[in-house]
Amino acid sequence: MAQDLSYKAQTTAPIGSAAIDIGLRQYMLRVYNYMGAGLALTGLIAYFGASSGLYASISRGPLFWVVLLAPLALVFFLSFRINRMSLSAAQLSFWAYAGLVGLSLSGIFLVYTGQSIARVFFISAATFGATSLYGYTTRADLSRFGSFLFMGLIGIVIASLVNVFLKSSGLQFAISIIGVLIFTGLTAYDTQRIKGIYAAGDDDIVAGKKAIMGALALYLDFLNLFLMLLQLVGDRRR
Repeated sequence: MAQDLSYKAQTTAPIGSAAIDIGLRQYMLRVYNYMGAGLALTGLIAYFGASSGLYASISRGPLFWVVLLAPLALVFFLSFRINRMSLSAAQLSFWAYAGLVGLSLSGIFLVYTGQSIARVFFISAATFGATSLYGYTTRADLSRFGSFLFMGLIGIVIASLVNVFLKSSGLQFAISIIGVLIFTGLTAYDTQRIKGIYAAGDDDIVAGKKAIMGALALYLDFLNLFLMLLQLVGDRRR
C-alpha cells in the first residue's frame, strides 16, 4: 500500500497551517467519497446478482471460484502496482474490485432477510462512523495497536478457514464476536494512518492514489464489520 509520509507542522506560519488543515479535510473527504461510492456499487451489484438469478447460476459452476478469488487478486494488484499506475487505472481497478465483491456477496440476500440486512447495515454505519471519527480526532497514538490488530486479523482468517471444514456454530460465533472487535479497532487505526500519510504539496495524481488506497482500507474495514455483525444478529430466511 501507499507508504507513510511525514511532514512538519508549520507552527510559526498560521496561514500555512490553515492551508494544511483545509487540504487534509479535502483529502479525507476524497477518501470517504471513494469508500462510500465503492460500498454503494457493491450493494447494488449484490442485490442485482441475487434478484436476477445471476449469482445462483454462477454459483453452480467453476465461474464461482473466479468471482470469489478475483477481488483478492485485484487487492494485491493495487497494493503492489499503485505507484506505477495512472490515476484513471487505479480508479478503474477500485471500481472493478467493488463490483466483483458485490457479485461474490450476492448470496447474503438469499440467506438473510432484506430487513435484517438493512438493520445491520445501519448499525455497522453508526459503529464505523463513530470509530472513524475517533481515529481522526484522537491525539493518542494508535500505531502501537497495529501489531495486535494484525495478529488478530490473521487469527480470524485461520479460524475461518478451519471452520469451513468443522462447520462449528460455536466457533463461528466466537469468530464473529472477535471479528467485530478487530474491525472496529482497525477502523480507528486505519483512519489515523490514512490521515498521517497526507502530505501538503502532493500533486493531484499522488493525492488521488493515496485516497484510493485509503478508501480501500476503510472499505474493507466496513465490509468485514458488516459481515461479522450480520452473522451475529442477522435474521436468516426460513
